[in-house]
Amino acid sequence: MTRFRHFIAAALLVTGGLAHADIAVVTNANSGIAQMSRSDVINIFMGRYRKLPNGELALPIDLAPVKARFYQALVDKNLAEINSWWARLVFSGQASPPHQAETTAQAISLVVHNPSALGYVDTHHLTSELHVVLVLHE
Repeated sequence: MTRFRHFIAAALLVTGGLAHADIAVVTNANSGIAQMSRSDVINIFMGRYRKLPNGELALPIDLAPVKARFYQALVDKNLAEINSWWARLVFSGQASPPHQAETTAQAISLVVHNPSALGYVDTHHLTSELHVVLVLHE
């Protein structure tokens, strides 16, 4: 039994704890957007601009349970840094932060029912109603 515990402990140390799925940046399947560059996604989620590649006004959606991992993978920043970034932009009147979804189901529903929504989910939550425009690997 002790050998088994050591094996599990070693495996967790090597993998860094729990394994996570990749994060898929998604749009409505009918948005007409084939793909987006990492730069495009950064610019939209960081408030630099709000237009999708098809010219529509973007509605970025943050997913609370995945948000920290998303921004770490996207811009290598933690939530404190992201919150500070948005506090400055909001205070100066330059931009509004992404809409907040509390659950994966809520984020998917917002994307499915809004052709200009841009969200993200763990890849194992993808449905046929979503179109993947970028995949972030952790």
